[in-house]
Amino acid sequence: PGVDGGHDGNERGTWTSKKEYILSTIGYAVGLGNIWRFPYLAYKNGGGAFLIPYFVMLVVTGIPLFFLESAFGQFCSQGPINVWRAVPILQGVGVGMVMVTLIVSIYYNVILAYSLYYMFASFQSPLPWSGFFSWAEGNCSSTPAGALMVVTVALPLCDEGEKPSRSSCNGSGVLAANGTQENSTCPSSVQSPSELYWDCVALQRSSGLDETGPVVWHLALCLLLSSILVCAALIKGIKAEGKVVYFTATFPYVVILILLIRGATLEGARDGIEFYIGSQSNLTKVLDVQVWKDAATQTFYSLSIGWGGVMTLSSYNNFHNNMFKDTFVVTLTNAGTSVVAGFAIFSILGHMAHVYQMPVGEVVKEGFGLAFIAYPDALSKLPVSPLWSILFFFMLLTVGLDSQFTGIVEVLTTCLTDAFPKFLSNKRIWVTVPTCLVLYLLGLPCVSRAGIYWVTLIDQFVASWVLLFLTLLEIIGVCYIYGGNRFIEDIEMMLGKKSCLFWLWWRACWFCISPCIIVVILIWSLMTFTSPSYGGAPFPGWGLALGWCMIAFVLLWVPTIAGYKLMRAKGNLWERLKVLCSPAEDWRPFLDVHRGERY
Repeated sequence: PGVDGGHDGNERGTWTSKKEYILSTIGYAVGLGNIWRFPYLAYKNGGGAFLIPYFVMLVVTGIPLFFLESAFGQFCSQGPINVWRAVPILQGVGVGMVMVTLIVSIYYNVILAYSLYYMFASFQSPLPWSGFFSWAEGNCSSTPAGALMVVTVALPLCDEGEKPSRSSCNGSGVLAANGTQENSTCPSSVQSPSELYWDCVALQRSSGLDETGPVVWHLALCLLLSSILVCAALIKGIKAEGKVVYFTATFPYVVILILLIRGATLEGARDGIEFYIGSQSNLTKVLDVQVWKDAATQTFYSLSIGWGGVMTLSSYNNFHNNMFKDTFVVTLTNAGTSVVAGFAIFSILGHMAHVYQMPVGEVVKEGFGLAFIAYPDALSKLPVSPLWSILFFFMLLTVGLDSQFTGIVEVLTTCLTDAFPKFLSNKRIWVTVPTCLVLYLLGLPCVSRAGIYWVTLIDQFVASWVLLFLTLLEIIGVCYIYGGNRFIEDIEMMLGKKSCLFWLWWRACWFCISPCIIVVILIWSLMTFTSPSYGGAPFPGWGLALGWCMIAFVLLWVPTIAGYKLMRAKGNLWERLKVLCSPAEDWRPFLDVHRGERY
């Protein structure tokens, strides 16, 4: 990248300051999952009781594996593909990580587009989803379910006699808010204005993956804008990116603090907080295997372990940077952000439940529903609601941008520049612009009328347990093939000598605890696998087949590249395996001055 040489004189480029690395890594790790996934999992798995397995998993898997990836990338100053010069036969693991990053960055850009659209839509008063307006052609009510209210509505999208999604009807009928319906064959559920706005206006959602429909142009334009923002931040490389994160990594904390203070002063906030982490916590949930599985997957998901981003960002560190301390700063900040964001979210959801006179559990939704239905609905009930809505969606935008450009796209561009340093090292623009353009074009199906189904498909199949499989191979490669003792000696070249007691815990986690936990989670995930759906619409068979094909596309790089290297190697099979399981000749610290006697 076209960046300063840094303190090491590293031609590849280093961070201008340690602060920029810390902020970038925090920005990468602290993503949308901290804002909407963690609070929902805490609610689902016993409230405050969920913190017990979460912090246990953080200590035995999250922190050790984050440390491993940081040290691995920093030692050789290479991205997630070239770092496998340490174990050439597993170079496919690095390619698999890049493929995951490529696929996930497609839908992550789409989530940024959703945030941009809602932020722009918030510049009006009243907020468009705050009541029953002209756009609300459907099964809409701002009265809680169970209330005795009858509305006559025109229901626009599906033929009579069908059984479509909740927002899709055709014909007219009389709908009672308690769920009963007369003179119609359409669905019987009642949707709030915010839910109907999300389905019918923002997404213009079709009835399923089979009905793709045209591109939703307001989302396509927002997708283009998000791609331009990412490209602008990355076009000058790590140096420019490091300056951008001073804002994008810190601003979300300002907004979370503002929302927390505002939420805590609202009537009903206490009920929301108690529901999240108070007296309603269910400690018996600690004995549930599913809770531990959710805690472990959230740890991997929120710290972005197995994506290649941690290795990429640490590869721009100075060789003697203390990545051990950095690991604790980033991982504990990430965990603290999740917990505090939960307080901010649930205090306002508690107020929403108070306004609707409903239990808090009935206004809580998962994932997209929490970010784009429940929370916008809650914000619309506040005084000066457009201001709070703009702040919230701008926060989602900055959190998403951080993860997108400090980790996801940076992984792709770093791998390309590392692979072709002579041609691309000083031509960052020729890498970044085409990368962002390709991601935009690949994202267009995700902003069609069936776009939300594509986003859900990618999220469920690619951004889940496939990462655990890659991480397991990473541990096997580093600790068992490359050698745990050799890896520890490499770390000591950067940090200085450490005592045997210091390494005792890390050895236990890397060699035994972490891989065993990952194997258990993988087996449990496969045993309990259920077909994904969205809005009650199940995915067609070809959609599920495509999901499994995406997984195969990622994982098959491992045996494919291993087989290719075996065919190219010389000698009998044992000699070839021995060579490919040993470090390559060019595996060493990037600069001669750091190689010492060992390299």
